Amino acid sequence: MSGGDGPEVEVRRSKRRRRTVSAYRDGDRIVVLIPASLSRKEEAEWVRTMVERLEKSEKRRRPSDDDLMQRAQGLNDRYLGGLATPGSVRWVENQQSRWGSCTPGDRTIRLSARLRGMPGWVIDYVLVHELAHLLEPGHDASFWAWVERYPQAERAKGYLLGWSAAAHLKLPPGYDEE
Repeated sequence: MSGGDGPEVEVRRSKRRRRTVSAYRDGDRIVVLIPASLSRKEEAEWVRTMVERLEKSEKRRRPSDDDLMQRAQGLNDRYLGGLATPGSVRWVENQQSRWGSCTPGDRTIRLSARLRGMPGWVIDYVLVHELAHLLEPGHDASFWAWVERYPQAERAKGYLLGWSAAAHLKLPPGYDEE
């Protein structure tokens, strides 16, 4: 089933499902689980509702480049005293061994697209980490003092360590140091 301009949708009816309707993404397709007892009209209404909910939720979890820039500016103001203004902040697909990178010369910050879908406080930690490189290029004590101003720094480092371990990946440089 396809909604024309929208995503491909697969509807799965279940005789065991009585009242609940749920949806999830499976690759490029959205799967909607509904009770077998629903009419075609009810099915169409629920599919529309569930696709809208899922897409809204995904948009919250997958900020755009503009959203990242606004986030970075807010984090800079809140935790770094406005001293680390980035020139640009964007998602990139080509960072397989890093969570993010910063080029202090042109003040660009790039975040790995692997972060998309992770909790906002983890993305914020990576942004603060990269913003701190605009103030301190290395990973020395001065650098970590800036990063530690972010209250969820330790929690986010733990999350990234756990994620990397579960995915059998080596943690990128700078995210496991103190």
